[in-house]
Amino acid sequence: MANAVAERMDVDAFLLAFEGQGRWELRDGRPVKLSAETLGHVRVKARAFLALRDAIARAGLPCEAFMDGLIVRIDRDNAYEPDASVQCGTHLPDHLLEAPSPIIVVEVVSPSSKTFDRRTKRKGYFSLASLRHYLILDPDERLVEHHFRTTQGALDSQTMATGSLRLDPPGLEIDVASFFPA
Repeated sequence: MANAVAERMDVDAFLLAFEGQGRWELRDGRPVKLSAETLGHVRVKARAFLALRDAIARAGLPCEAFMDGLIVRIDRDNAYEPDASVQCGTHLPDHLLEAPSPIIVVEVVSPSSKTFDRRTKRKGYFSLASLRHYLILDPDERLVEHHFRTTQGALDSQTMATGSLRLDPPGLEIDVASFFPA
């Protein structure tokens, strides 16, 4: 369960006020402290980052994978901190607090975040022109919900428990099993 702060602010004020304060998001102008993570959540989050990083290396793409810590600005009043993300193109400077144009965003769901991640965050992330893939990883069910923008711009989705997940663009191939501990 996340805890909200009463004071309203925009993303710029949020980034200044909460830099280095732990894991927070801005939801409808209100800072929300994110809940503590279980070991299972942390394991899946780490595996997602490693799977993305390794797929980028195999493909030889000018992309970089990040494991939490970077904020994704949705609009003036909303900014989320995904569990992992991928940014392609120009190398980002070290001082940034946010991913300016992520192409892939990953959230690992917990019982308390499932609805918010599947509805509100999905809508918010896909409001970004750069986003092509939103992966929701369910550690309990060992499923990957792959929400994606088609080449025609429509949104589509698939749920996978096994097999190879293709994230194109940017051109990554990832075995679904690699997201979950053995």
